[in-house]
Amino acid sequence: MNRTIDRLKLIFLGVFVVLSAGASIYHVGWVWPAERCEASGDWWDWRTRTCAHPIPISDITGRVIKGRVDYEAAKADGITGKTADIARPPATVPATKN
Repeated sequence: MNRTIDRLKLIFLGVFVVLSAGASIYHVGWVWPAERCEASGDWWDWRTRTCAHPIPISDITGRVIKGRVDYEAAKADGITGKTADIARPPATVPATKN
């Protein structure tokens, strides 16, 4: 009986150590980097553990967002990213001569 208790004690201790190590690896490898990435305003992909910076489609295509309202709506949706100052339309549109 004493040998059985010692064996069970070692088994439970081993399971505890393995689960604790797994939880630590999960937090160091996935949870903490995700929190840092999302705190800086970037996108976190948990499958590849990649912190990606969102790039607006206007930067890829070269198309400028023309209207101030459209620009503000795109900014609110989070698709303009940190490089949006390049394509920002003026606050007031100058009058055109017809």
